[in-house]
Amino acid sequence: MHTSLQPIFDTVLRRNPGESEFHQAAHEVLHSLGAVVEKHPEYLSLAAIERLCEPERQIIFRVPWVDDSGQVQINRAYRVEFNSSLGPYKGGMRFHPTVNSGIIKFLGFEQTFKNALTGMPIGGGKGGSDFDPKGRSDLEIMRFCQSLMTELYRHIGEYTDVPAGDIGVGEREIGYLFGQFRRITNRFEAGVLTGKGLAYGGSMVRTEATGYGLVFFVREMLAVRGIDLGSKSVVVSGSGNVAIHAAEKAQALGATVIGMSDSSGYIEDREGIDIALMKQIKLTDGLRISEYAEQRSSARYVEDGNVWEISTDIALPCATQNELDEDSARALVAGGVVAVAEGANMPCTPAAVRIFTEGNVLFGPGKAANAGGVATSALEMQQNASRDSWDFAYTEHKLDEIMSGIHERCAAAAEQYGTPGDYVAGANIAGFVRVAEAMRAQGVV
Repeated sequence: MHTSLQPIFDTVLRRNPGESEFHQAAHEVLHSLGAVVEKHPEYLSLAAIERLCEPERQIIFRVPWVDDSGQVQINRAYRVEFNSSLGPYKGGMRFHPTVNSGIIKFLGFEQTFKNALTGMPIGGGKGGSDFDPKGRSDLEIMRFCQSLMTELYRHIGEYTDVPAGDIGVGEREIGYLFGQFRRITNRFEAGVLTGKGLAYGGSMVRTEATGYGLVFFVREMLAVRGIDLGSKSVVVSGSGNVAIHAAEKAQALGATVIGMSDSSGYIEDREGIDIALMKQIKLTDGLRISEYAEQRSSARYVEDGNVWEISTDIALPCATQNELDEDSARALVAGGVVAVAEGANMPCTPAAVRIFTEGNVLFGPGKAANAGGVATSALEMQQNASRDSWDFAYTEHKLDEIMSGIHERCAAAAEQYGTPGDYVAGANIAGFVRVAEAMRAQGVV
């Protein structure tokens, strides 16, 4: 790390004790910015980096609600409004028992760079709660969402902060949140939330956006080396919304998806994953991935197995942070992997990324590769603002253009600052410069 940046990182560690994910994300970004501060020392005198590492606002509140047995339950909720230099705070809400302030801060920090890379006028934020929707009835989830919004509504708005979905928060939860916002405020402010149902202001392609965008980004990376995505094998970790739609788009573009996973193990299907069957099992019926092997004779299921044991051309980690470690990276490189792109937020450990870099493997970091979801959320905001509604093909075309633009920005920044082909550095530098320039123009705020 550049000597002028080490004290900034030391301050991050001191001010945010125990928040390992945030430390990891901040270290990665600051490690990339040495060449930038050499060329533009004014960013140091403006304390642009220090300001980017400190959220503009952090909100923590309790969420009391009543379960189906009449018992009062208490959860904790968070909204970290990280940076609004480019536009209203924008980022999802996550409902999962692992949610804490450090996780949300890390996600908000990453979101700031990701949103900047889209080229769209959106700032960075993130939120969530340690509420676990698994096993809860629709009525319990509704009561929880209504209680959460009863506090959150004071802090959000079309021009202030625009939450969306994330892990544990889909169209159902967004609907309950929006209904309560409308009830409290007496306003149909469609642009206050994204990920809405199509019946009341949602956007086509939003469900598919992160997975589709991930594959569009991989296609662009491969093209730089003259490699065609078609005929390549693909392994995807996870089997949720992002993973399934990444698999769907990869196969639509000619690749063969041969492996997927969930928390119980993985399946391998050398004939190619049957996407329709996987959607039925995971998204409709909510069953374990082992059921796929029960219904598909060409598939095998490995209980408690590591999906990265499968040799493949392209690896798409789409499950959760730090799921792909050094040993898995070595196995993938030994198996001939050509490209790895993050569909989840920071799913590869720093050691794994180092292995890919040393092995000359194309690597797409999450802040660039999985930006399709927030990009389509911004498209939803555009449609809401103009009282318009676009069809699927047009919206997917816009998403494709945005992902191609993100790739170009990352590649150009990496080239300009002396690290050609390094998409991690390129993403961090391109995102930082765009936010820092907006901060400089607006003064010390």
